[in-house]
Amino acid sequence: MQLPVQSQSTLYTEPWEADATVDDLVEIARVADRTGFHYLASCDHVAIPRRLADAMSTVWYDPVATLSFLAGVTERVLLLSHVAVVGLRHPLVTAKQYATLDHLSGGRLILGVGAGHVPEEFEALGVDFARRGPLLDETIDALKAALGPEEYPEFKGERFAFAGLGQRPRPAQTRVPVWVGGSSPAAVRRAALKGDGWLPQGDPREEMPARLARIRALRTEAGLTGPFTFGALTEPLYIGEPGWHVGRRTLTGHPDALAESLRAYGAMGVHQLQVRFRSRSRAELTDQMAAFAADVAPQLA
Repeated sequence: MQLPVQSQSTLYTEPWEADATVDDLVEIARVADRTGFHYLASCDHVAIPRRLADAMSTVWYDPVATLSFLAGVTERVLLLSHVAVVGLRHPLVTAKQYATLDHLSGGRLILGVGAGHVPEEFEALGVDFARRGPLLDETIDALKAALGPEEYPEFKGERFAFAGLGQRPRPAQTRVPVWVGGSSPAAVRRAALKGDGWLPQGDPREEMPARLARIRALRTEAGLTGPFTFGALTEPLYIGEPGWHVGRRTLTGHPDALAESLRAYGAMGVHQLQVRFRSRSRAELTDQMAAFAADVAPQLA
């Protein structure tokens, strides 16, 4: 699941999150860790322009700081950047941050990356927004080199080149998985050819099979045979009968019914589901998480 509180876009935030505290964030992370959630995810925006602030808000915690902090209060749950706009930073800077996070957490990092969509962020940081796609392609290649096992990584591309520069600590993992986010044709192609997994951005359920088939075809054409993780973002969930308006797209009801509905993603070939629960308080959210872990998730294996 993606963490609440740390990003508060009006697309998905709940009213109670506006007044949430660090203690709330910590307790949610601990419940996820204790009940067996696979990962916690944190978003990435450097700064939000006024024209977008009403919709996106300006609450966007830094993902490296947030995930590092929560690594210290959890033991097993993985830590995903969903997604880091890595083109905004030099890949050696990004590699230093995320290698340290992986080292400190004992190898729990999944690096999720995406192209970004806010022109003003790129302009403020001196990065060409119009070229963000090719920039991301090269940045992924550079990051794979910089996050590998070598203390002195080497890379030479059109924009970035480095050699003879050592970085320690190295990641605890031999190979940090890179999942690529986005559902545009370019993002799907990038995920297929450069990623270890795909993070869709809210694709309707009925469109998922075609997206998955496209990625499989691209990988086959390129001769790529290694493991690849297909993801999906489910509809909002509420286990039980809510007794309050949770939105027309929310899946509600008995755990068995929810599990049956979610198993359709597995039938498509999806490997991991990112879930979100409707809630009116931290307590209601953690109750929903615990109910999902106990009564729904075991039926999805």
